[in-house]
Amino acid sequence: MLRIADTRTGHLVEIPSVSRHLLSICVHLPLGDTGIGMTDMRALLVGDVLARTAELHGLQSRTFLTTPDLPEERAEALDRVMSALGIHPPASVGVHRPNGTLCATADVHVHPHASAVRDEAGGVRLEVGEIGPAAPEGTDPLAVRLLVLGHAHRTPVTVTGTALDEARRTLEHWRRLVADWAQEPSRPIPADVLRDAHAVLADDLGVPAVLDMLVTLAGSADVPAGAKFETFAFLDRVLGLDLAREVGHQHRAAT
Repeated sequence: MLRIADTRTGHLVEIPSVSRHLLSICVHLPLGDTGIGMTDMRALLVGDVLARTAELHGLQSRTFLTTPDLPEERAEALDRVMSALGIHPPASVGVHRPNGTLCATADVHVHPHASAVRDEAGGVRLEVGEIGPAAPEGTDPLAVRLLVLGHAHRTPVTVTGTALDEARRTLEHWRRLVADWAQEPSRPIPADVLRDAHAVLADDLGVPAVLDMLVTLAGSADVPAGAKFETFAFLDRVLGLDLAREVGHQHRAAT
């Protein structure tokens, strides 16, 4: 069972709202004249994590994206942003319409802070917090993804050079560890870690708690390397950080 706090009421709501195995998600992007903003990007990322979490819990999901009527170059730029951030392509992309038919029956509507969603549309509202300023050009997009995932999705985030450097170092460190652990015999994911990860993700997308769990697990002397590998690889299905990127390359053994 997944539960999301509805922005309108603050109450946790079970999704999907009926007994079925398909979660429908609609991401609404207003996309102002200045292009794709950081908060727009965050809305896309939250929709992606929600879909990944649903699939981890045995649900199918479909994500729809609505935007203004974009010229071709801006639509292509949006595609590039999603690809760079590891965001799975939506099932359908459509232009905002007065009748809202594309997303009329969505279970969850994800939208940037202070943007509007039609009141008559059903489903849960999930408003993501503001984030800015934009990361400098040349920043690893997945370091940006990690930085964003480290905050609850409604919490405003200030992007700083220090925070980006820390995210980049963490990502590189975890990838080296995962590559080292992959050389050891496989072991099952610890049952308590698996249970707790499922629980926090199901409760309003507790991704920051999952990241904390990985920090603790990486430093644990009581968990075999093979179990650490399986855990990081499994949870990366939600995190989307490409943590196994270095597997197969030679690295100094982890300490």
